[in-house]
Amino acid sequence: MDIRKYPIGIQDFEDIRTGNYVYVDKTAFIYSLVSEGKPYFLSRPRRFGKSLLLSTLKAYFEGKKELFSGLAIAELEKEWLSYPVFHLDFNLGDYRRPGGLDLALDSNLRQLEEIWGENPKDIAFSNRFQGLIRRAAEKAGRKVVVLIDEYDKALLAIDDEKKRDEARDTLRAFYGVLKSADPYLKFYLITGITKFAKVSIFSDLNQLFDISLMEEYASLCGITPTELLDYFTGDIKALAEKNNMTFDQAMAEMQRRYNGYHFAEDTPGVYNPFSVLNTLKKKKFHYYWFETGTPAFLVKTLANIDYNPEKLKSRVTISANSVMDYRFEDTNPVPILYQSGYLTIKSYDPDLEEFTLGFPNGEVEYGFLNELLPAYSPWVKGNREELSVRSLIKDLDAHNIDSFMTRLRALFSGIPYPLTEQSEYHYQSLLYLVFALMGEFAQAEVAGAAGRSDMVIMRRETVYVFEFKLSGNGTAEEALRQIDEKGYLLPYSAEGKRLLKVGVEFDREKRTIGKWLLREG
Repeated sequence: MDIRKYPIGIQDFEDIRTGNYVYVDKTAFIYSLVSEGKPYFLSRPRRFGKSLLLSTLKAYFEGKKELFSGLAIAELEKEWLSYPVFHLDFNLGDYRRPGGLDLALDSNLRQLEEIWGENPKDIAFSNRFQGLIRRAAEKAGRKVVVLIDEYDKALLAIDDEKKRDEARDTLRAFYGVLKSADPYLKFYLITGITKFAKVSIFSDLNQLFDISLMEEYASLCGITPTELLDYFTGDIKALAEKNNMTFDQAMAEMQRRYNGYHFAEDTPGVYNPFSVLNTLKKKKFHYYWFETGTPAFLVKTLANIDYNPEKLKSRVTISANSVMDYRFEDTNPVPILYQSGYLTIKSYDPDLEEFTLGFPNGEVEYGFLNELLPAYSPWVKGNREELSVRSLIKDLDAHNIDSFMTRLRALFSGIPYPLTEQSEYHYQSLLYLVFALMGEFAQAEVAGAAGRSDMVIMRRETVYVFEFKLSGNGTAEEALRQIDEKGYLLPYSAEGKRLLKVGVEFDREKRTIGKWLLREG
């Protein structure tokens, strides 16, 4: 029996094709891109297939017809000409180190200079790049193809504002070469996560055609539901069997965890390919995308502006003009959250020209909130297990509310804010993150007949209703009275479960949870 080979971590098209790995055919998109235009930009989240796309384009423009046998483009392309291909990869490089960007630029250019020669008079990176394009076109007798992978990797990695500005100036001059070298270029595609508003590849280089939000290229990267069934039905059956599930149950879990990305309005959801391949290979559902790490600057940005993560759960709106426009100094994190893959398009209002965004799936929601928690509470960094969902649920199942609340109290330790109205959002954000990570067990701001309870946690035998009094606006006793007066327990009285109400107050001086009271419903 043939063993299915999954290209996990393999981003080279030739390796995938010669190594008999599974390849989801995207070559019809490539033919369309090449036939219809020349200068392109594409934004997609990390681990979404951008590098493989560029590698496939490289093989195509090098005329390697044999690698495309049996694929859609084999029936479309007739000439299979070979062009000089400049494939600049900025995935590798330690950009936090002094001179890291210079090393990456130099390494990419040296590889090309070994093939096309160098001019000792060209010192600056931009001059070297421009000279290489001209020489390659003249020597080959054909125009040059430029493919730039993760153009923004350095800018996203550098935390220091001065160093980031220096890197931006360097890249502005380097990428600006593409405009003056246009007569020598056959095709060029620049990929990255973000579209920085102040990097001149999007101002000076205004001929770039941004396909990031175009409906016809919405599934250029990623796996569509149809592709999932066409290429992986047998694998999903094996996954279902391994996990004692039916095929339909396995498909539903795949969809809940990994589907839901939309890169244009009114398009089918797209699956995260990295998580899909790992799940099918290991036959285990897990949060694979987040094992590769969340950009530190993104978490830091949200914590610094004290952004309330509950806004992300309820969905956010943003103008169509702004969703692809990001500035480091901007206090609105929504564009970078979308571009990084933590939010996706849920709907579009053509009258307002406005997108509604939300978490694409369960993997992203849980993983992102889990990454945010340490940024909002210093104590969590060294005490993950103490505040794990598993530990919290065990406390509640044992009706050990003292242990449960002690864990929450520790969550607030070390927060450098006085307990004031100004800091109330920070405390509310922390509580929301904890309860949101409890997933289907917890519901925040649950509406009742006469108001909203702060938190309801449903367990097999017990329903807990919590009411929190923040910033000295009430006591634990008053919180319990509010639960009774507002009838927060009434919606659960017919379920036959034990009903428990918990009133909680914060200690202003100690800046953490002070007193809590537990009473039967």
